[in-house]
Amino acid sequence: MGVKTGLDVWAAHGFRALRGRRVGAILNPTSVDGRFHHLADLLAGAPDVTLAALFGPEHGARGEAQYMEAVTSALDSRTGVPVHSLYGSSFESLRPRPEWLAGLDVVVFDIQEVGARYYTYLATMALAMEACARAGVSFVVLDRPNPLGGVLVEGNHVSPGFRSFVGLYDVPARHGLTAGEMARLLEAEQRWGTDLTVVPCQGWTRGMAWADTGLHFIPPSPNMPTVDTALVYPGMCLLEGTNLSEGRGTCRPFEQFGAPFLSAPALVQALGALRLPGLCVRPVSFTPTFDKHQGASCAGAFLHVVDKAAFRPVRTGLAAVATARALATQDFAWRADAYEFVTGIPAFDLLCGTDAVRGALEAGAAFLEVAALLDDASAAFLERRRPYLLYA
Repeated sequence: MGVKTGLDVWAAHGFRALRGRRVGAILNPTSVDGRFHHLADLLAGAPDVTLAALFGPEHGARGEAQYMEAVTSALDSRTGVPVHSLYGSSFESLRPRPEWLAGLDVVVFDIQEVGARYYTYLATMALAMEACARAGVSFVVLDRPNPLGGVLVEGNHVSPGFRSFVGLYDVPARHGLTAGEMARLLEAEQRWGTDLTVVPCQGWTRGMAWADTGLHFIPPSPNMPTVDTALVYPGMCLLEGTNLSEGRGTCRPFEQFGAPFLSAPALVQALGALRLPGLCVRPVSFTPTFDKHQGASCAGAFLHVVDKAAFRPVRTGLAAVATARALATQDFAWRADAYEFVTGIPAFDLLCGTDAVRGALEAGAAFLEVAALLDDASAAFLERRRPYLLYA
């Protein structure tokens, strides 16, 4: 029978809970039911429901913008409803303005997340929850499965001085929560006073692989084309903090990485020596069509996950950075330009939530010693999240 998302559950009942209410919706191309009907269209056609506003997160409500590209406000071409941007050119642009919430009774959040702290949709959700609490607007999360499952957790604490849109709260890089569970945890810990409702999925369990859900994986952003991309993303996103190409501008972003100054055979040999669990690596060459090293031939490695239960994406991403840096000390560099509206703090530190990892690498610490810095919160978070879990 397969898994039913929160949207499927409410759509089956004709959105009864929203009748007589003015509704806003935070959505993107993943906001569809099992028959690919989009949430905006479903709400616009629901009896006695007034769809009054749409909100577009990073990449936009229709998913057309690239990463860190400002999204503009407009009218939705299909429903005629105003679309307000929740990803502009400053940090303040990331939260709904009070005037946008005025007159709304409820805001609905329905976006497929990928289980990684850096992926900005849950940060958007959190900022919107806080804004809705201040405005007296109810907030509903139509829940969806975590593509990485809900069992494994991997990551470290996010230090207060390194909070950003990719680390807004102290949550591990791979958190093992659904959007609804994260909303419950953040509301309890931050105490915004949100009138929160979570509509759970039906039929999903924490250990379920995506292939077993019966759901189609719709790319939630331009560089997240498959569920295999999502699997490696919690670690390979760390490369955004370096001058290594994380494969943007190719057909397999995050699954492959490289740079013009690397040797593919040497890179693969060095990664193999680390005996990373659940992983097989092969040498590869690619030429990005945009982003880092556009038009230049890059030598690198392709990651083949052969055991999803054993694979540790965060450790693997760190290994990619550490190995490339060791092999090309003169050419490797940390990203120095502004990253997610923050200047003055290296992007790699923002992604790690600390400068200790970069410091340890620069000091020549052993890989296992550095890796431990990126996994010191896992056990504690398993206990911390327990009261807010919705699924067995």
